[in-house]
Amino acid sequence: MPDVHTPARPPALGKDSGPSAAELLDFARRAATDRALVASLPLDPEGRTWLRLDGPGGSEAWLIGWPPGTGTGWHDHGGSRGAFAAAAGELTEQSLAAALPTEGWKTLELADDVDRERRLRDGHGRAFGPHHVHQVLNLSADTHAVSVHAYYPPLPLMRRYSRTGPVLRLEAVEQPEEWA
Repeated sequence: MPDVHTPARPPALGKDSGPSAAELLDFARRAATDRALVASLPLDPEGRTWLRLDGPGGSEAWLIGWPPGTGTGWHDHGGSRGAFAAAAGELTEQSLAAALPTEGWKTLELADDVDRERRLRDGHGRAFGPHHVHQVLNLSADTHAVSVHAYYPPLPLMRRYSRTGPVLRLEAVEQPEEWA
């Protein structure tokens, strides 16, 4: 995700340091109900827009605008835990109900019944752990969606995947400096 300001990243801390996934979700839900904050995000009809926010306890947070028909593609968060909440419109999250290893593989064949889908709107959100793989979509044909996302530790990288049926394939590893 591009970052207009490139703040110093805190050193890697133990997994029990920093805000929990539940605390990140609480932050995302509260920020999602801040009408002035949500209204401050410029929306683009062609592509996603974002603003970096001050997250709790050294976390990285984003306010993201989603034009109709846009999405992230399958990805993980480089071992960070996180949360997100819908602020406007509706988002669909497709995720895998399996803790995938974060490293050491390029292709996995997924077991049956690992797919999960949920729709989020009106301040509803979800928290996730460091092995979460998902894609987030605005399936609306005509309505922008806006959401708040928070991660701890700040994203060290993101792995991008392609998916064909049960096969998940690592396609790219993005570093934070690539998002600027």
